[in-house]
Amino acid sequence: MKVLGAILAGGQSRRFGQDKAEAIIDGVPMLDHVTAILSKQVDQLVICGRNWRDIERVDDRPKAGMGPLGGLNGALAYASDHAFDAVITVPVDVLPLPANLVELLSGTEPAVFAEQHLIGYWPAHLSGTLDTYLASAGNGAFHLWLDHVAVRKIAEPLPLHNVNSPDDLKRLLDDE
Repeated sequence: MKVLGAILAGGQSRRFGQDKAEAIIDGVPMLDHVTAILSKQVDQLVICGRNWRDIERVDDRPKAGMGPLGGLNGALAYASDHAFDAVITVPVDVLPLPANLVELLSGTEPAVFAEQHLIGYWPAHLSGTLDTYLASAGNGAFHLWLDHVAVRKIAEPLPLHNVNSPDDLKRLLDDE
């Protein structure tokens, strides 16, 4: 099975007050922590919605600024065009990531973590389905897409921290 890793990183970090991807954890930007963990688990890594170092960029689809669902759609289209079987998505702002995401989430149907829905497994054949959904739904809310495709929800194997504010980052650092 050929798996594409897609980091959803196109957000504007409004609540955080600066670019979350560049927030420093143990002397390293948060996005580098995410890429280090995910790159070991997939055949190729892309980043959705931004440029970062030498990682290939994938734009939101069908247009920029659509949020996580646009990033997922861009990643699924890339996966479909490049003969990947599936996509593992992770947001830039959730740590620590398990070292066995593919094992935890893969299957014949899409799956997400029960609390952190942006961490998910998406068969590449869903590319056309998501294109059609976005063209007709008029709403790019991620939770509505989850209901539409009836994803499996998997319990997180360890406590995950979603860093949306400086206080969230402080809690993550305190828990290390």
